[in-house]
Amino acid sequence: MLSRATKQTIPRSSRAASTRADFLARRNAPSRAATASASASYQSRAQRKQQQLFRSIFAITIAGGAATLTQFYLNNGSILRQGHAEAPPKEDDNPLVFEASRKRVNASVEENRDMISSQHHQVKRSWEAPGVYAWGSNTGRVVAPDSTESTIKTPRRIPFFDGMLLRDIKLDRNFGAAIDEKGNLIQWGIAYAPDTKAPVTTLRGKNLVSLTLSRDRILALSKAGKVYSIPVSAEDQISGDKPTESSWIPFWSSKSPIAYRNIFPATPEKVTSISSGLEHALLLTASGRLFSTASSAESFPSRGQLGIPGLTFMTRPTGPYDQPHEITTLRGFTITRIACGDNHSLALDTAGRVFTWGDNSSGQLGFDSTSGETSIVDAPSLLPTQKLYPGTASQTANITNVFAGGNNSYMTVDATKVALQTGGALSDADYRKANRGVGKTTADTFAFGSGITGNLANNRWTHVQSTPTKIPSLSGIFEYDEATSTTVPIRLAHLSVGATHAAAVMANITNLTASTSPNSTTDDTNWGADIVFWGGNETFQLGTGKRNNCNSPTYLQPLDQEAEVLRARRSSGGKEREMHRFHITPRATATLGDGRRVSVEQRVECGRGVTAVYSGT
Repeated sequence: MLSRATKQTIPRSSRAASTRADFLARRNAPSRAATASASASYQSRAQRKQQQLFRSIFAITIAGGAATLTQFYLNNGSILRQGHAEAPPKEDDNPLVFEASRKRVNASVEENRDMISSQHHQVKRSWEAPGVYAWGSNTGRVVAPDSTESTIKTPRRIPFFDGMLLRDIKLDRNFGAAIDEKGNLIQWGIAYAPDTKAPVTTLRGKNLVSLTLSRDRILALSKAGKVYSIPVSAEDQISGDKPTESSWIPFWSSKSPIAYRNIFPATPEKVTSISSGLEHALLLTASGRLFSTASSAESFPSRGQLGIPGLTFMTRPTGPYDQPHEITTLRGFTITRIACGDNHSLALDTAGRVFTWGDNSSGQLGFDSTSGETSIVDAPSLLPTQKLYPGTASQTANITNVFAGGNNSYMTVDATKVALQTGGALSDADYRKANRGVGKTTADTFAFGSGITGNLANNRWTHVQSTPTKIPSLSGIFEYDEATSTTVPIRLAHLSVGATHAAAVMANITNLTASTSPNSTTDDTNWGADIVFWGGNETFQLGTGKRNNCNSPTYLQPLDQEAEVLRARRSSGGKEREMHRFHITPRATATLGDGRRVSVEQRVECGRGVTAVYSGT
């Protein structure tokens, strides 16, 4: 115990500080029991962590051992190989296998070219053996006049035309017509004569150049620009009125051996093109004037397809029922192309404008009929082509051709990209991107009308298509031209439209000089143009050998499959080899099988359930 004097020597502030320090030390210092408990807890946690560590090390050791054993097994027991890259296999272990050469040591250059390329063989075959291949419905004895088969599923030659060149050919289900190399008319089929088994030459000496068919008559255009209307039936040709014809002998004339009618437009101009539907026909003159006429003796056009408002059988002017009428609505427009469907018409002028009229029940005129009104349009109407390329793509559309058949219409378009006049809300980068490729031309093909059997070729089955829709596989395609070192668009060379199906010949780059060019090597071959088919196939008119319709363009096997099989076997040592697709031969001057050297090409024609490919002059 401190003495009184000692207490007095300790200042008050120091005592206060000591008291606070003692209090804090007592409050924060754990008791002995607490300290012992905390120490025991810490040691327990440490032991658990140590046990977990031992277990982890043990698991890793086991996994490593298993991996080592697996690698040892995979490497056939050689653990040392794990640490070294494997040596490359010897060449003899996995040798490269090359296809054996199709050339033959003792064969000629041309024989080797045939074996190298199916396309070369097809081109050569079309020159050596010109003629007509046909397929589809044969109920009318058209595609195989000497056969009683109801359908011909794949291309078959018509023997009558072997070795012949034709100026034109048109086929219906029940009758066919062709123009031979001299300009004479040839007819066949049960609608011509029920017992006929071979084509017959009927109208001679008119120097005909092209044909078109109606329901029951043939319209033929001569080189002089005259139009003849000939009845299909041989009986009508014999019993009908036969016009008087002049003779090469002065002041001498005689009756024609068959009946026919002359179609004279009220103009001194020469008719240069004709097209017909079931009941009507269009006649185009050299100056671009357009006339329409009735083309069938069975029924007068009644769905506006003549393009003359108010013209019916009862209101027609006096004179022959098939007298031509100028379509005065189109005066001032120079027409260059015409096309007829069953009951509708199309015309294209020099400025790329398209006019349509007639039946629009399937949208084949290219626009919607006004709600509540008839689907018949009896005057030419301008097709709204500015809607072909909607959106931000700045392209100007130039219509280059029109085609029609059945309840369908088609047109080919050259679309050229033009520069945007202003960027608007676009950034500089987006504006430059939008103007990239200015001046580039894209070739497109559009279809409209009925599509229920695949006629639109757009991978859809559509009942009515009144807005022209692009055919994807025939639009926006390009190829590289080695001659100009540029990429060029692939256009359509020709489109033939039947009642429910169609065929397109592409204007792709071809080579027909492999055998004649001095710059050709022994490996150079000929190749022709691509050709595709689509639409209805109810009578095997697509030539695929199957009956199913096709809503997208498809290729065929080579026309002369037997000759192609023989070629394939020769080129593969007797083994079967896959055949290439059918390539149609474009125009060229060639030596025929009979030794003649002429200008010739293969052409395609689609009719009513039938199709033909022929050698044209």
